[in-house]
Amino acid sequence: MTVRLALTKLAHVLKVAGIETPEHDARLLLAEACTVDLHEIDRALLMGESIGDMAVAATGAASELEKEMAKQSVVTTLGGFTERRAHREPLQYIVGHAPFRFLDLAVGPGVFIPRPETETVVQAGLDWLAGEATEHPVVVDLCAGSGAIGLAVATELPGTQVYAVEASEDAAAWTRRNVERYAADIEAAGSNYHLVVGDATLPSTLDQLDGQVDVILSNPPYVPQSQVPTQPEVSEWDPAQALYGGSADGIAIPQRILARAASLLRSGGCLVMEHDPSQGVLLQRSVVATGLQYSHIGKDYAGRQRYIVASKA
Repeated sequence: MTVRLALTKLAHVLKVAGIETPEHDARLLLAEACTVDLHEIDRALLMGESIGDMAVAATGAASELEKEMAKQSVVTTLGGFTERRAHREPLQYIVGHAPFRFLDLAVGPGVFIPRPETETVVQAGLDWLAGEATEHPVVVDLCAGSGAIGLAVATELPGTQVYAVEASEDAAAWTRRNVERYAADIEAAGSNYHLVVGDATLPSTLDQLDGQVDVILSNPPYVPQSQVPTQPEVSEWDPAQALYGGSADGIAIPQRILARAASLLRSGGCLVMEHDPSQGVLLQRSVVATGLQYSHIGKDYAGRQRYIVASKA
């Protein structure tokens, strides 16, 4: 079967299953099954190659037996991938990784999949630090999940001391995996990354850093419990502990993050916290009630209100 025909058939199956981006997902699944990148998919399409030819080239199979085994392997793997995606398992869980800024993070069941909108939270924090010109800044990532936020900072900003807190042991296992994956990059940047498994909202968590933190970045659970996501990939696969904000309006946990931030931050320190587009006004009031100074609401790539920025007097 040619790559073009395989992609057409795969995309059709995914479309029937209700996948919103069937062509995109088909390309990624085929690339992963053949252990090639998307450039190789484009080349194979241009050359009219079969998926078997591409698999043989990728594996370096030499004998006829090896070639046949490579072809059978890709067909079997692709079939399994297709079935899983048609049952609405997240694409990132199937391929085992997800992009985030300059990172490629290992993800799977038990950990929240990092989203592009959270990249803007990191950028807001890095922009603020650039204006401060602080040597060896102390950055805290509350509700770390896969480690996306803290690892992005540790690898992009040399000399940073990153402390990350994650309550779920299942999620923390993925954090550790990603810390190991990027250990050399963290060392090359002269940064350090420390993971704490615990409740990010408790006064005892990271209490040794109270009054010393330059920036807190957080993507806490904030989905309103009254608004269960309609996408099965989210409602059935993302950990509920990482999704729901603990109240009908979803701000109970974010409010506790604000309270913890008020103690952790140094005078003049900055908090950037992700939230639902519907929660901006509510969280502005919460910032003031906590004793922090409200700065502004930032927008994500789609132009939606996505994160709140506050500081400590």
